Amino acid sequence: MSLKIGIVGLPNVGKSTLFNALTKKSVLAANYPFATIDPNVGIVPVPDERLTKLSEFSKSEKTIPAVIEFVDIAGLVAGASKGEGLGNKFLSHIREVDAILEMVRTFEDKDIVHVANKVDPLSDIAVINYELILADLDVVMKRTETNGRDYKRGDKEAVLLQGVLEKLRTALENEQMASSVSFDEKELPLVHQLNLLTMKPILYALNISAANENRAAEVAAKVPGAYVEIDPVFETGFDRLITAAYELLGLETYFTTGADETRAWTIKKGSTAPIAGTAIHTDFKEKFIRAEVVYWSDLLDAGSYAEARSRGKVRTEGKEYIIKDGDVIEFRI
Repeated sequence: MSLKIGIVGLPNVGKSTLFNALTKKSVLAANYPFATIDPNVGIVPVPDERLTKLSEFSKSEKTIPAVIEFVDIAGLVAGASKGEGLGNKFLSHIREVDAILEMVRTFEDKDIVHVANKVDPLSDIAVINYELILADLDVVMKRTETNGRDYKRGDKEAVLLQGVLEKLRTALENEQMASSVSFDEKELPLVHQLNLLTMKPILYALNISAANENRAAEVAAKVPGAYVEIDPVFETGFDRLITAAYELLGLETYFTTGADETRAWTIKKGSTAPIAGTAIHTDFKEKFIRAEVVYWSDLLDAGSYAEARSRGKVRTEGKEYIIKDGDVIEFRI
């Protein structure tokens, strides 16, 4: 599993500098279930010292990390939701990613003109989020119109959807993100079908290149969500950024290790053993019998599988087992 996080922001905030620096770290696409990659997509390895230690433990010939795809999306301008600039293309590309990385400029540089002729990071965030809200409001209004006929004749799902749309419309018209609205278990599937931009997780990347430290700290205190500070020119803060993006996507890692290879496998948090096995092969879900599981640090502490087993650290788990981040697993099918 490799999910996409789109890098968005106003022009001249450092998006391309960040993307180009990240892609220097890119891994070969041939190691993954896709052979080609678009020029604006970088497959970036997730830093994980556990993987390195397990590979050394097993004296593996290959070490394959978990990865995230970063997508460089065209710069946004005010009015994007109405088609200004590359607005329509910009918004369509965001719909294709799983999460959003908002690049925010905190530094002053007379040689790099800000699109608004002033550096105001919180205003930049407001502009971007407002355009996302307007785009979502347009989706909600159109869906309300198409749902009207079924709603009027009392179709149960249409009635439920109408309630969802009304909640969303109220929030969006008050310039609130869709993610701020509470939904129950029956409503959530209908919300996800709308593929709203402001339902996607957002991580803010504060570009502190040459920024005054006090100014950066002041901005960080007011950012409306999770953030990381990075310097794409000197390539600092990247490991924190990649790890935060991985967590933002609700992902975790389990490992397989042996003489041939040690590999980090990406799964959604809360995955059962059969579902986690599909990261290796889709057949594992149906053919799953059991899993031999040992926590990575317990294995290293023991020095060998045999010793870990004798210490009671290797467990046999069934179909209901919820994988823990850091488990080393051998599936039995």
